[in-house]
Amino acid sequence: MVNMLKIGVAFLLVVAGIAGFYALQGSEIAFAGLLRVLSILLGLALAAAVLWTSEPGKRFFEFAKDSINEAKRVVWPTWKETYQTTGVVVLFAVVMALFLWAVDASLLFAINKLMGRG
Repeated sequence: MVNMLKIGVAFLLVVAGIAGFYALQGSEIAFAGLLRVLSILLGLALAAAVLWTSEPGKRFFEFAKDSINEAKRVVWPTWKETYQTTGVVVLFAVVMALFLWAVDASLLFAINKLMGRG
């Protein structure tokens, strides 16, 4: 029950940050734009702090930490491999587009001949 209450409070903090963003809309304050962004960031930060204390929040942050560690272990392709793969994909897309255009044009030509339109 306490965890649900914490999640509810975190949700309300996010809503309060968004409400602050819209409350400062059209304000005559010199740094209104900055304050609008800060209100959302503050709402999100406070919500994260409250969620950190709940059991589902702790599991979520542990999952996020494990996901970051897993992403660090991935062997990412080199720039050369990336460019080569992108080139193959673009070339395939162009060839396929030309093929489909040729099929479409030939079918259009055949149908026009069958219907006696030239």
